[in-house]
Amino acid sequence: MSKIGKKNIIVPKESSIKIDGGNLTITGPKGTKTLSINDKIFSSKLNEKNEFQILPLDKKIDKKTSVMWGTYRSLINNAVAGVSSGHEKILNLNGVGFRANMKGDALNLQIGFSHDVNFKIPKEIKITVEKQTTIKIVGVDKDLVSKVAADIKNLKPVEPYKAKGITEKGQFVLRKEGKKK
Repeated sequence: MSKIGKKNIIVPKESSIKIDGGNLTITGPKGTKTLSINDKIFSSKLNEKNEFQILPLDKKIDKKTSVMWGTYRSLINNAVAGVSSGHEKILNLNGVGFRANMKGDALNLQIGFSHDVNFKIPKEIKITVEKQTTIKIVGVDKDLVSKVAADIKNLKPVEPYKAKGITEKGQFVLRKEGKKK
């Protein structure tokens, strides 16, 4: 039995889930997300308390089914949270002269190179530059928000001596000691 898969997903009042065979359409105030689950292995239902439940069809559950059960439940829960309240990541730029600003539909970064770096923003993602050194990434899809944050962080990874680079809010940077005389 999957510990995560057994838990019910509480659907907020303003959101709804439409079940059409193996396809789920999750709608909320922030947007709509469509997921598909394997309906040959799992069944899904919405009970009267507005709780979504996914259950395996077979009574005997092997390891692979248990893993997939928990995975599908997590994906559906992330989608419900995304359309209800959205997902966000906050990135910080650390370094002398490091700054970010918006230029049209691209994020312009000055991160210590001889040239500016322009990052093209996907249309499902909304990026705002709160300060010159703080970038806020918001979207419905948790995977896409995390991927965009990782792509921006990979433009200038954090170096361990002065901790210069792009970090996520709350990210721990292991610092190294410099040369000694």
